[in-house]
Amino acid sequence: MSVLPSIRWGILTTGKIASWYVADLVLSRPDAKVRHIVQAIGTSDVNRGRSFAQQYCPEETPKIYGSYEEVYRDPDVDIVYIGTPHAFHKQNCLDAIAAGKHVLCEKPFTLNARQAREVFEAARQKGVFIAEAMWLRHRPLTLELQRILHQEKAIGEIFRATSDFGSEIDIPNLPLDKYYRQNAMGAGSLLDMGIYSLTWVMLSLDDPELAPNRTKPNILAAQTHWEDIELTTSAILQYPSTGRQGIVTSTTVANGNPDLLARIHGTAGSVEVHGSCASAPTAFTVYPPFGGESGANVTRGPGKRYDFPVLGRGFQYQADNIALDVLNGRLESSIVPQSETLRVMEIMDEIRRQGGTRYPVD
Repeated sequence: MSVLPSIRWGILTTGKIASWYVADLVLSRPDAKVRHIVQAIGTSDVNRGRSFAQQYCPEETPKIYGSYEEVYRDPDVDIVYIGTPHAFHKQNCLDAIAAGKHVLCEKPFTLNARQAREVFEAARQKGVFIAEAMWLRHRPLTLELQRILHQEKAIGEIFRATSDFGSEIDIPNLPLDKYYRQNAMGAGSLLDMGIYSLTWVMLSLDDPELAPNRTKPNILAAQTHWEDIELTTSAILQYPSTGRQGIVTSTTVANGNPDLLARIHGTAGSVEVHGSCASAPTAFTVYPPFGGESGANVTRGPGKRYDFPVLGRGFQYQADNIALDVLNGRLESSIVPQSETLRVMEIMDEIRRQGGTRYPVD
């Protein structure tokens, strides 16, 4: 029996996203590529850290630290997972890098592209691995969909794609200390949810043969605000070299369609992606072209559905890929390279510029 390679994680914070990540790290699964060890947990409340460990990794014995700095200094930690709020990502990354730790930082990687460049440069100078935790790109469903779209060309030449992510959050009635009421923290729908809509559209419209030198599309964007908090974003992406267009939408005013995360149109058919929300796909269906006359008697033939049951929430695929990158001596993700993180951040910067959303760090 072969022995799996192992990697030791230091976890920053005990919030919701960190709880999801840790629970998936320690799942017992036959397809595991790496043994993930929760070595340390950093939190401002040691008692909360102990409760977190007992609930989400009960068979592990992580060290519980009352500060992030102790996680960075722990010689037994190989890589730090940063699950703090958006506005803290830059400094958390820089501190971990300065301590010589490899880093996986939650999306959005930073509040803007300028911060991302600063972090990547610090990692380059220190010679450590760093990547954005865009788990959607690591999922088997996403990788298979890209193969079917761009290698098999199952729906012909792609010419447009749409994706939406909506989650109803009563922002005006939230307490002032909540994240969604704080512009300086990066609040709003775009960085939280629109980044997923944007990712679906880019994965659909990008030409894989141009990686890693993909160009940025032209952007036309609008945003709606309550006070200084962005509520709804809509953006059109247009790729000059191919003419392909995408529509990206996100909102905190209403929930999105629970079973239509993205729709991709090609000259020989279309694809619909299904799941509970744009960050959690579970299936997609490839359809032939619509039949009938335009505007009347339009029909659609039966599609071929591809299902991807997920154990846990699906963070384990990202964890395996990132760990293998680190263990193989790479300094960036083979799935989400730094150039792609920067390109997404630059597009979101432009959407915010046109939509009128500014953060103090801009």
